Amino acid sequence: MRNPFFKSAILFFACSMGFAQQPNPPGQVKSGEKAVNQAYLFAHMTHEDYGRLYYSVSTDGLHWYPLNGKKRVFEDYQGHPDIAKGPDGNYYIAGNKSDASPDITIWVSADLITWKKHSVYTPNLKQVPNYPDAMQRIGAPKLYYDAPSGKFIMTWHTPHQEGTKDDGERYWASQRTLYVLSKDLKTFEGPPQKLFDWNFGTIDVSIRKVADSYYAILKDESYPTLYWTTGKTVRIAKAASLTGPYSLPQEPISPNFREAPTLIPSPDNKAWYMYYEQYPGVSYGLSIADNLNGPWYQASGYTFFSDWDKYSLPQHVRHGCMITLSGKEYEALVTKFGIEK
Repeated sequence: MRNPFFKSAILFFACSMGFAQQPNPPGQVKSGEKAVNQAYLFAHMTHEDYGRLYYSVSTDGLHWYPLNGKKRVFEDYQGHPDIAKGPDGNYYIAGNKSDASPDITIWVSADLITWKKHSVYTPNLKQVPNYPDAMQRIGAPKLYYDAPSGKFIMTWHTPHQEGTKDDGERYWASQRTLYVLSKDLKTFEGPPQKLFDWNFGTIDVSIRKVADSYYAILKDESYPTLYWTTGKTVRIAKAASLTGPYSLPQEPISPNFREAPTLIPSPDNKAWYMYYEQYPGVSYGLSIADNLNGPWYQASGYTFFSDWDKYSLPQHVRHGCMITLSGKEYEALVTKFGIEK
């Protein structure tokens, strides 16, 4: 006679393996309620077509679907996509052809569909105060409009040491985050400045203001070791003003070897979703908190097992930015480009 306990254990194991359902991430809208944040755009590149512009969209901030048949949406763009909405209601995107290019090109769009060139900015990297050895390298320019000051801040990373055959990481560890301010993204205030006064590498820095605080979302670009366990992780620093001084970064939000963080508020506006790439093009991770001071936890996803994943993105997406959309903007994008579900 079969042991009834054994039978129960088998049933439990089967349910756990095939039908387990963990709690859903916070921040979703309850049935019958209206979302504060109605939809989202992910402007990104792909593993196969690095540095070019693609779109994916979502209505819940968790499940993302590609537009335009997974083809480019704007042929002229090159760079690591980053979009900011200005006080005029227009959207601005910054990019550069390569890290070695001396120029940052900025495009503008009223609808995220049609883009036109707005300006070209060539930073003088030899005039950065307290950074005499800055190399002619510009990595991943990013934009943020700061309403209190009425200015855009554009950030990017620039190294000051070449890598060597024996120490390729020296180049990455030497990256420092620079910034420049502008009222209109056509004229820029003075030479670039260093954003942080810490003596370790940072890249992929974007700025956000929540309540009375500014948050610098960054990648700690030191290599991880027993003595620098935070290396190659996503972290956050905090300041009372746009240009700092910023605190030392908080504990890591992501595991090691993650980069290109992008932040969105949840549909009900009560949680934050922080996405980041496990490079090179392996997967995307998602960490969640109810405020930017943490604590953060990692959601389960990108396994392509629907009964386990709590979020999903198209395969092979790479660096980019996520922004909120109105329902009308979402419908216009889907109508123009078509959606693949």
